[in-house]
Amino acid sequence: MNRINIILAAYNGEKYIREQIESILKSNYKNWKLWIFDDGSADGTHRIVEEYVLRYPDKIIFRCNPSNKGVIRNFLEGVQTAADYNNSIQEDEAVVADEDCETETVTDYYMFCDQDDVWMSDKIDKTIMQMKKEERKYGQDIPVAVFTDALVVDINLNILNRSFYKCNKLDTRKVDLPHIMMENKLIGCTVMFNESLRKLMHTQPANARYHDWWVALIAAAFGHISFLPSATLFYRQHGGNVVGSRNFIDYIKDRISSLPKQREVIYKTARQAEEFYWIYQDDMPAKQKIQVYSMADMLNHNWIKRRQLVLKFGFMKTGILRNLGLLFIL
Repeated sequence: MNRINIILAAYNGEKYIREQIESILKSNYKNWKLWIFDDGSADGTHRIVEEYVLRYPDKIIFRCNPSNKGVIRNFLEGVQTAADYNNSIQEDEAVVADEDCETETVTDYYMFCDQDDVWMSDKIDKTIMQMKKEERKYGQDIPVAVFTDALVVDINLNILNRSFYKCNKLDTRKVDLPHIMMENKLIGCTVMFNESLRKLMHTQPANARYHDWWVALIAAAFGHISFLPSATLFYRQHGGNVVGSRNFIDYIKDRISSLPKQREVIYKTARQAEEFYWIYQDDMPAKQKIQVYSMADMLNHNWIKRRQLVLKFGFMKTGILRNLGLLFIL
């Protein structure tokens, strides 16, 4: 039996969270649990979520963080909380089970969920089908992450673009480790990952750029990433998005107008790789270990050597313009 653990990080989400929860309740796939972790909301988020917990106590679990963690820690620690709870329940069930009774094996999967989007009714179905396809190919013991496309919509769910990835001109085929270290392709609200990947999330990072990026790094270093070119949710754009969708021209203008900021982004990306190296250096295959170390160490070299490393290992982004900009600001 497959169980889907949906991790929703909430913060002052009263405007949209009801609509999101309702969309999940309408899912065709029924064996899921929704974990909602509130990070210190000061609006009516608690009241709305508690209403749904009373109505669906077997489907929705609500936790309030004792202090504000920030979106990255809220998501990543939320995964661990769900996993610890599920493991404790399974252990309790095993203790009380009759020795002669056969217990059904539960396989856990995890999905990230934003409070302000709307899921399509077949989102879980489509994603778990793609996951199972990848696990049949590589084995269930291999870490796998699946991500999908999304409809980009305005605050009223009017469609702005039918493909997040085409809108942002991101190449979803380039999900090998060198590319992923330089440019995250996975938007968290579309991601599912398996228990094998979850088990590698044993150390909470301090320098992760985003929760979905950290998951992508683990999948690329130890397993596989698969893209499903089908929109599975309405990805709402509004002024409060932590990370949103912008058209490509705006992206280029922003990069040109803020070179110091972009150098800081590269620095943070290298620091993310450095922490990843120190956490996983004893477990990574030799090839991936060299790649991660080279990315982490890149900024310690001179102007020429940095560019040589980018070209040698393929620490590249999507498209000529992005890569020219990368080589310019390094």
